Amino acid sequence: MPTTSVTTRGRVSTIRDGPMAKTLFILNDPPYGTERSYNALRLAGALSKREGEQVKVFLIGDAASCAKGQQKVPPGYYNLEVMLRSVASHGGDIGTCGTCMDARGMTDAELCDAAHRSSLDQLTEWTQWADRVLVF
Repeated sequence: MPTTSVTTRGRVSTIRDGPMAKTLFILNDPPYGTERSYNALRLAGALSKREGEQVKVFLIGDAASCAKGQQKVPPGYYNLEVMLRSVASHGGDIGTCGTCMDARGMTDAELCDAAHRSSLDQLTEWTQWADRVLVF
């Protein structure tokens, strides 16, 4: 795929010419206790801000809890709800496995506004849509 180099404030950036790059992130780990979901959302957030990028995030297994609304964390600690909102505010789509939510006693009303209840069928569609699939 052709690219264009752009220099901004002394930095050289490469921008893809042509269609958008489509990346699907699949998260499996709980929101806190390991940093895998945190690091995945750091990358998803950074990528979603880039020109020519489309990002989707699917939360499955223990990662379904990442989408719980009204998270309260200690001052100075990262908040995955805020990180999900950032991805969504830059055009990202966040799906949460409904079966995994049910298994953890989560209701649709408990989801943060950035995420929606989803399904394995939607994960299948997103996997076919994506140019890249990153699993954390």
